[in-house]
Amino acid sequence: MARTSTPDARKLIAPLRRPMTRLLQELVRTNSVAAPPGGNETPAQRVLHAFLREHGLRPEFYDTGFIQESGSPLVRRNRTYAGRRNVSARVRGRGTGKSLVINGHMDTVPAGIALWSGSPWSGRFKDGRVHGLGSFDMKGGLVAGAAVVCALQRAGVRPGGDVIFESVVDEEWGGGGGTIAARLRGGGADACVIPEGTQLEIYRATRGGFVVDLIADAGDPSAYFSKAEVVSPAIPMGRLLAWVEELGRKRGRVRARGAYAGFPDPAPVQVLAVESNRLGPESPLSVPSRATVRVYMQFLPDEDVDAVIVATRKDLERFSARDPFFRKYPVRWEPLIGGPLYGHELPLAHAWTQCVAESAKSVLGRKPAITGAPYPCDAGLMHGDFGIPTLLFGPCGAGAHNPDEYVELDSVIRTAEVLLAAAMAWTGC
Repeated sequence: MARTSTPDARKLIAPLRRPMTRLLQELVRTNSVAAPPGGNETPAQRVLHAFLREHGLRPEFYDTGFIQESGSPLVRRNRTYAGRRNVSARVRGRGTGKSLVINGHMDTVPAGIALWSGSPWSGRFKDGRVHGLGSFDMKGGLVAGAAVVCALQRAGVRPGGDVIFESVVDEEWGGGGGTIAARLRGGGADACVIPEGTQLEIYRATRGGFVVDLIADAGDPSAYFSKAEVVSPAIPMGRLLAWVEELGRKRGRVRARGAYAGFPDPAPVQVLAVESNRLGPESPLSVPSRATVRVYMQFLPDEDVDAVIVATRKDLERFSARDPFFRKYPVRWEPLIGGPLYGHELPLAHAWTQCVAESAKSVLGRKPAITGAPYPCDAGLMHGDFGIPTLLFGPCGAGAHNPDEYVELDSVIRTAEVLLAAAMAWTGC
């Protein structure tokens, strides 16, 4: 492996600072919200595609719809992909070194119903931060990854192995379709880095995840304003929430090892939403006949995720059988995105982990923290299903999936420098 060249990485990224800033603002200003079964990523992908072309690359801009006919068991059947495009750009190597893929997602979650201080798509730059939906999750990281291949191309540097940059669709809701399409179309690589927001830490592991709606239907709406008893699941739903709370306590006793050994809540259970009637003026004053709790479970990389889910569902059935209301009106179990996501873990001693750690230390002037991610992502697909050793390293920011999201611009530049230094060391520039 060639030695990491920090001065070279900084020198190559420096001319791109202003173009990176403009690209980041333009990407944030371009709505790329995805909500199952589809997504609106293509307009922002066009912006990125044009940027890569302006910097001398020949990026691919391809429809991911082909995966629905691919026969791959990884493709979620409750999604649509036609018209949703990936972008990829490759700096071809000399064939003497290892290859690297830099993979990130363009889709964002919806802006939500909570109030933002400004427009979710403002792209406003203030106090060193770029603000807006997707700035931290993960358009800042995408810009850093794009800068790596642009810098290599601009300088005429030919690495020992290929460096591939990918901007994919369908990550936020756990579909993974863009990453699946990229692998089926572009093949494998010797290593992967995903520049999700990591606060300039190295995440060598990710959790698995599963979201399920627990739905109770009860009563007859026509009984409202009548002499009949009005049955509603809203009050008994409090007991169901107590069951979820107990599930969280049980999961909190799971023994964490490896990258998650120091986490106080290594396998969290979270309530994402509770819904019955809404409070707005558009809802009539009426007793609800349906109540729903949305529950998010996370899993450690070494857990048998499917077995945990089966055991959890059986425990819910036992709870329902003991409760007089839910015995009569059983709770319906409806997974939100289909099957679960699976985590991954790359050993601390792996050559790719050490390469990124050395590059980050050289660029940042300090030893980076190496830990586990507090979320799932496409790393589980990359590492577990396609066999590509995968790490996460990305910029600093806050507010992902919430109002007033932002990313710190200087950290986007530092991310690009670290990724470029690591790419040069790994591939053998």
